[in-house]
Amino acid sequence: MQKNSFIKSHGLGNDYIVFDSQDLTFKLTGKAIQTICDVHYGIGSDGILLKVPSQKADFGLRIFNPDGSEAEKSGNGLRIFSKYVFDYNFTDQKHFTVETPGGLVRASIDETINGKASIITVEMGKASFKPADLPSTLQMTECLDVPVQVGDKSYIASCVSVGNPHCVIIKDHLDKDELLHYGPLLETHKLFPNRINVQFVRIASGHEAEVIIWERGAGYTMASGSSACAVASVLYKKGLCGKNVSIHMPGGTLSISINDSWELSMKGPVAEVAEGVLSHEFIELL
Repeated sequence: MQKNSFIKSHGLGNDYIVFDSQDLTFKLTGKAIQTICDVHYGIGSDGILLKVPSQKADFGLRIFNPDGSEAEKSGNGLRIFSKYVFDYNFTDQKHFTVETPGGLVRASIDETINGKASIITVEMGKASFKPADLPSTLQMTECLDVPVQVGDKSYIASCVSVGNPHCVIIKDHLDKDELLHYGPLLETHKLFPNRINVQFVRIASGHEAEVIIWERGAGYTMASGSSACAVASVLYKKGLCGKNVSIHMPGGTLSISINDSWELSMKGPVAEVAEGVLSHEFIELL
């Protein structure tokens, strides 16, 4: 591919720009990430995926939020990245591994359209409810049914790490305005020194749930693969759903499976939006 070329794809409306580190002629600084992700001054995106070398897996991946911070793991990002390495002939295999800061991940290309990946399953690792794995300052064995006070509101939250941290709050109905107000306060609560992703959840049945998401470093998000995994983990842990759960988000639905070892598998669609090359004029401003 050309120098400074990119691919933009989305998973259920959660969009990422993908770069290959070997093709970039500039440093991907916090300022550069913010500018590229800005819808007015750059390409516009919920984040950046950077293909890097790995000695532990077939591919290495770094994941950046639009505020310039780095994420440990992203379910939609992993499916987008898997589509990228398959579609652009970095591999001819339909099963491969990806190293992320949040752990090693196995990806499978389940369905293709005209030779391009369309449905992808990613093994997201193990769910952990231990405070140290979030991390959290909570002094308890597992982060279940924790009272959390934010402003004038008190929530009962259950927190889980699926390679990155999540705060899951079960509600009778979902209110986006409430999430937009209290999501940032929960994200930056003193209980979570590295901040946390937030999900408001309405249980639809023993195998379905509706979710709205405030993503750490990104804000309100149409969909999130790791959030879907976190919600399924909490609901199963609390005996509110089975091992196979459909998580419905504003951007669409993901299928989450949990095995007896608390290992998570996520299946869903991904689609390419555009490919291009950053201009010299733009790069000089980064």
